[in-house]
Amino acid sequence: MRQLHFILIFLFSVQLTISQKEVSETNNSSSIVDNLYKEDQFYFAVSYNLLTNMPENMSQKGFSTGFTLGYIKDIPLNSNRNFGLGIGLGISTNSYNHNLKISKSNGFYNYDLVDLEDFTKNKFSTQLVELPIELRWRTSTPEEYKFWRIYAGVKLGYIVASKAKSKGGGETIKISNLAAIEKLRYGLTLSAGYSTWNVNLYYGLNPIFDDSVIINGEKTDIRIVKIGLKFYIL
Repeated sequence: MRQLHFILIFLFSVQLTISQKEVSETNNSSSIVDNLYKEDQFYFAVSYNLLTNMPENMSQKGFSTGFTLGYIKDIPLNSNRNFGLGIGLGISTNSYNHNLKISKSNGFYNYDLVDLEDFTKNKFSTQLVELPIELRWRTSTPEEYKFWRIYAGVKLGYIVASKAKSKGGGETIKISNLAAIEKLRYGLTLSAGYSTWNVNLYYGLNPIFDDSVIINGEKTDIRIVKIGLKFYIL
């Protein structure tokens, strides 16, 4: 998990360096205007992950993080090229710290709310392939590299790997590929900001667990909200 985080950060740093070099070379070259320019095709995002609609007595503790890296095809829809569509492909890794202990006994999963004071770690994590679709508006021009943007859309995702880990109470539990995870993910997205810095929001429209997860005698409707920063490149 940590290795994937380091890889994502490294790739972002390399791409940012390349982007800055290209911008510098463009500024120093002759004034050739590219009227067919495209913007914001590579992206990197970091987020704080929230669980909403949690059952009574379930809570989060600590910092739950998410990292996303991907490419979006920029498709301008007007002659000024400041309004258009974006369709892309990306990867995402996310962790969620909470007090829902997930264990397995005799082939059956158990879901119990615990006191986190007795645990040094209790979380689940997911890795996804994502398909973002954005409606894009910005104030860019062929000569302007810093501009305002508002991008709204939807994001589809598919969980390719998941893991639950619990450490405390004299035992360590590790479970891979959680059966009760809803692998198909979909939600609404919004990115808005100026130049490098953009606020990024994601609101999940479907529960993270299926109907087999029973907590406090009831089915769950736990959903995901992500709040963070998004960086567009090139």
